[in-house]
Amino acid sequence: MEHATGDNHREHSSYRRPRTVADLTRENVQAMRKLEQLAVAKRTTADRIAEFVARFCGSITFVWIHAAVFASWLGWNVLPGLPHFDPYPFTFLTLVVSLEAIFLSSFILIAQNYEMRVTERRSQLDLQINLLAEQENTKILQLLDRMARKLGFTEEDDPEVRVLEQATRPETLARQIDDALREHSGQPPRSHANGKPAK
Repeated sequence: MEHATGDNHREHSSYRRPRTVADLTRENVQAMRKLEQLAVAKRTTADRIAEFVARFCGSITFVWIHAAVFASWLGWNVLPGLPHFDPYPFTFLTLVVSLEAIFLSSFILIAQNYEMRVTERRSQLDLQINLLAEQENTKILQLLDRMARKLGFTEEDDPEVRVLEQATRPETLARQIDDALREHSGQPPRSHANGKPAK
């Protein structure tokens, strides 16, 4: 336990004290890589299979294989002198292609759902970091204001500073963004639509 704590402390110290800009960017890349490794480690078997199928379906190899198979299938069932197991209008080929499309679309949807979960996790991480940065900036602003007052650089209350010191509430920002989008689309703000004045 102590060894793990010491490793975490050294890792945190190394992250907070880069020697050069290259060190800083390298630490950031390593942090992103660790997040990616955590996301990959949590994948289920279905996610892994779906990702492999979706990646293969998006390759040119997939296209050439299908082109060769379809050309061979159609040629075999059109050329005279060959046993036509699926003559025109190629009903069995239509069935095979339809079944393949159903399964491929399912795999692609599973892969997209996994990517959506990863993207949502990243968005939550970005929001958390932004909120922490806002709290740090607010604290720095308060300290600078106190230092300025103590050193006699300012005596009057700055209303802009008082406004910036207020805590940022995500729900308030979300409501304001929603109201702005509704107003841009010609709809009344949600607060007005509910019969209550907007705050």
